[in-house]
Amino acid sequence: MNVFLIVAGALSAVAAILHLGCIYFGAPWYRFFGAGEQMALLSEQGSIQPTLVTTGIALVLSIWSMYAFSAAGIIFKLPLIRLALILITIIYLARGAVGFFFISSPMGRSPEFWVWSSIICLVFGIVHLIGLKQQWANL
Repeated sequence: MNVFLIVAGALSAVAAILHLGCIYFGAPWYRFFGAGEQMALLSEQGSIQPTLVTTGIALVLSIWSMYAFSAAGIIFKLPLIRLALILITIIYLARGAVGFFFISSPMGRSPEFWVWSSIICLVFGIVHLIGLKQQWANL
C-alpha cells in the first residue's frame, strides 16, 4: 500500500463530497467555495445547470479517487492505471499553476478563489506525483 496514493484518493474523494454539498446546500455553498455569483444565482433560481456542472465535477473527482486507491492497492486494479494517473497528476498540477494567472482577472470569481484553489490543486498534484513515482514499478 502506498500512503501518498491513499492520501491522494482521500483528497479527491473529499473534494467530490464537497461538490455534492454544494448541490445539496445550494447558493450559500456555491458562494463560500467561490463558484461565482452566476452559479449561486442560478442555484437560487432553481436552474438545473449548477447541479449538472457540479455533478460532472464530483463524478470526475470520484473516478480520480478510485484510480488513486486502485494504484495504492486498496481496491481492484482499474484499466489504464498508469496513463490515468499521469493525466490526473498533470491536470492537478497544470490547474494549480494556471490558476495563479487569473488572480488579476478572476473571470467572475474572487482573486482569493484562484489563490486557494490553485494551492489546493498543486498540493493534490504533488501528492499524486510522489505516490505515482513511488508506486510506478508496481503498476
